[in-house]
Amino acid sequence: MMDSRVVDRKVRCPYCAQQMHILLDMSAGDQAYIEDCQVCCQPMQVSFQTDEEELTDLQVDCAA
Repeated sequence: MMDSRVVDRKVRCPYCAQQMHILLDMSAGDQAYIEDCQVCCQPMQVSFQTDEEELTDLQVDCAA
C-alpha cells in the first residue's frame, strides 16, 4: 500500500515534451530537486509546495 503522502503526477519534460509520471513524497514538505527525464535523460528541476495535506503547486523546468 502506498503512503498517502506520496502522490503520482503526470508531468511534461521541458526538453523533449514527453509526458511521464513522477512520484512526489510530500512527507518532507516543500521540495526542489533535480530528476533526469525518463525519455531524453536531460536534467529537470522539479519543485513543489504542499499545505501538509495536499499538493498546492508543481513546476518542472529545465535545470540550470
